[in-house]
Amino acid sequence: MALTNNKNVLRWLDEMIALTKPAHVEWIDGSDEQLQKLRDEAISTGEMIKLNQEELPGCLYHRTRPNDVARVEDRTFICSIKKEDAGPTNNWCDPQEMHEKLHGMYDGVMKGRTMYVIPYCMGPIGSPFSKVGVEVTDSIYVVLNMDIMTRMGADAFKQLGDESNDFVRGLHSKADVDPEGRYIVHFPEENTICSINSAYGGNVLLGKKCFALRIASYQGKQEGWMAEHMLILGVENPQGEVKYITAAFPSACGKTNLAMLIPPEIYKEKGYKVWTVGDDIAWMRIGPDGRLWAINPENGFFGVAPGTNTKSNPNALATTRKGTIFTNVAINKDNMTVWWEGLDKNPPVNAIEWKGAEVNGKEYTAEGNKLAHPNSRFTAPAVNCPCLSKEFDSPNGVPVSAIVFGGRRAKTAPLVYQSRSWQHGVFVGSIMASETTAAATGAVGVVRRDPMAMLPFCGYHMGDYWKHWLEMGEKLGDKAPKIFNVNWFRTDDEGHFIWPGFGDNLRVLMWILDRCEGKADAVETPIGFEPKAEDINIEGLDITVDTIRDLLNVDKDLWREEAKGIHEFYTKFGDKLPKELQDELATLEANLK
Repeated sequence: MALTNNKNVLRWLDEMIALTKPAHVEWIDGSDEQLQKLRDEAISTGEMIKLNQEELPGCLYHRTRPNDVARVEDRTFICSIKKEDAGPTNNWCDPQEMHEKLHGMYDGVMKGRTMYVIPYCMGPIGSPFSKVGVEVTDSIYVVLNMDIMTRMGADAFKQLGDESNDFVRGLHSKADVDPEGRYIVHFPEENTICSINSAYGGNVLLGKKCFALRIASYQGKQEGWMAEHMLILGVENPQGEVKYITAAFPSACGKTNLAMLIPPEIYKEKGYKVWTVGDDIAWMRIGPDGRLWAINPENGFFGVAPGTNTKSNPNALATTRKGTIFTNVAINKDNMTVWWEGLDKNPPVNAIEWKGAEVNGKEYTAEGNKLAHPNSRFTAPAVNCPCLSKEFDSPNGVPVSAIVFGGRRAKTAPLVYQSRSWQHGVFVGSIMASETTAAATGAVGVVRRDPMAMLPFCGYHMGDYWKHWLEMGEKLGDKAPKIFNVNWFRTDDEGHFIWPGFGDNLRVLMWILDRCEGKADAVETPIGFEPKAEDINIEGLDITVDTIRDLLNVDKDLWREEAKGIHEFYTKFGDKLPKELQDELATLEANLK
């Protein structure tokens, strides 16, 4: 039975049914009864494996095919009517041509299968920030994950109403999980996403990067708000006041760890607390008070399992302890619990590795193979998180004091610096970069630019995206958040990290928040404002003020090299590069003379 009378939804759905020809259609209302029936079905067919319900209550295990373990950027398209609107950093195809190609692939693809109709809301139900999507899929895995990651079910249609056409259409079929026919396609002008031949979360949970970033970034440009690849955290002081920070980092730069930061003892004892609003995506709008307000549009965490442990991120680990779906990790056969590299130093001997083979742990890991896939995942409900902010479901979101950018740089970027203005801050975000580590294929130490950590996720031309940032700054005026850049990854000559990182990153955030309140001094450098070395609290740390001075050192020679790299990167954007960013680069070069 249909869950809505919205004619726009029903018309689109009729088209999808006629195209894919499913044997059955099931509307997902989000009830516990319906979801339990789907879990039982997935367990009976082997699509899911039930884990130890005493140790991991409500937790399930899922395995994807070895050819389907990550997002596929070369198969991800932005199909805008004009090629130039997709820009040089996206794969583009003519919308009509792509529709024709996909039509043939979707024709009859669900014959003999059930089509699940998933209404879902990105953001809290009832929030003016929130947006609705409808995903149709032939995968129970998708239904169960979307239940964790979004506000899924009948309430989403209440948010949409009976007349609105403002919903994102998502069509997914796992088809044959054939990598040659795998496409993740976005039609920003049509509010539409199509995904075929994948069953991996990042390609099939269409509310995640597809809607919440690629489509939403385009919607934000059209409607005057921002969809950003950013965590949102709150720092509470001993007086009970909470200030909020959003932060963007490329992958492997500790984003989830920062979002769920545990304060060091010296701060804990004084009564400081850190609250998680989101670990991955922030939607930001200008509020009635003229300030920038942010919500996390998601309802769960889709985290990378390897490396998550009681030291690196105890809050994330605690979040996975119930109602979680684990994908492509290893199973400890003795007690039906999960394991991954970096969880602890005791790989299970009687293990099932991520591809499904039974192995003797010692032999297996000795071959240099991994029991868990390096991109294995957990999909965990946010409500499980021990440090979840009480503002998590707030319809108005939280006011943003500071925006922080960062990357992984061995020598160039200092521990922290502040932009001179919003315009300069947009420049700082646009030149964000990380150096490749041994984990990435290819050469080590190569600088990879990832502006605002949005390179794979911006649904339109990046030059226009920067222009949108500049326009938002103009609207915000003197109420704009201050913009900073951090680098936890400076190394000494032996290649060891100098800054302790993890919970101690709060020491840097404290200076950032003090700057926002006008409580801390700064020193002007060629690249922006830096703290005085003695203004970073190192009490209880095994480092000296001189070490902080080294961490804040700006090497002009390295920055002159950096400026050359920025010039080269900017040429990609041609005449769409905002003049303001060219001016900022010229200022940087003048400051370095």
